[in-house]
Amino acid sequence: MKRIIFMSIAFLGTILFFGGQFDQVQAVGTQEGGAEIDLKRFKEKHSVIRDPENPEVQVDPGETPQTEGDLRIDFVPKLNFSTVTIADKALILPVNAQLFHGNTNARGNFVQVSDYRDNSTGWTLQVRQEQQFKHATKPGAELKGAVISLDQTWTNSTKDASLSPIVSKEVIHMSNVGDTYNLAQAQPEKGSGTWSIIFGASKENKNDRQNSLEPRLDASGNAIEDPIFKKPVYSNQAITLSVPKETEKEAGAYSTVLTWILAELP
Repeated sequence: MKRIIFMSIAFLGTILFFGGQFDQVQAVGTQEGGAEIDLKRFKEKHSVIRDPENPEVQVDPGETPQTEGDLRIDFVPKLNFSTVTIADKALILPVNAQLFHGNTNARGNFVQVSDYRDNSTGWTLQVRQEQQFKHATKPGAELKGAVISLDQTWTNSTKDASLSPIVSKEVIHMSNVGDTYNLAQAQPEKGSGTWSIIFGASKENKNDRQNSLEPRLDASGNAIEDPIFKKPVYSNQAITLSVPKETEKEAGAYSTVLTWILAELP
């Protein structure tokens, strides 16, 4: 049965050869023996969040929803498009980049998927926006026509790149609320282990990815600090929210719900 997961929001053998004289021994009989070995895939039973640009390094992004099992979602981003001034024009708003507790610097926003099944049949990762951005306190007020766009998608893992899931090279415009959009697909026997699906990258990345992060500054040109992580806030141009000029924009906070879907193949 196909399993669908929803989330809203080496052995080293050494042989030593020694030189020297050995007495010759005549064999008087032989007996066949045997050897057995049982090989099992390594399974990381508990979710460990990894730096998407340096996946051998464990990081702490704070509390995050997770799913369980051998095929699971370890991490999804909480997209925050920051505070902007109302303007009578079309707006294209970059998301805040991912921050971490500790010494790790800002990164592109990412989803982390782990597949430790004994028989990896492949998987797909999708996302769906459940509703339009709605005002927190004014019923009926929403950002009509607002669209989330996902760009500069790439993958990373401690695994060989030949095992990578496939991601879109085109911009994903989530223009239809309620529609499901494909983010990544792992073919059978690929996508095993832990993989990050990343949108954008920092300038310090070693993966030949274009920098998409810029520090956010206040009106005086000073760096804005995140109150939780106690670090400078960065914008990430790889994920944007576009709001049409004609959309009525009431002052206040707006939010929506994103559902992340991980399904095993076939």
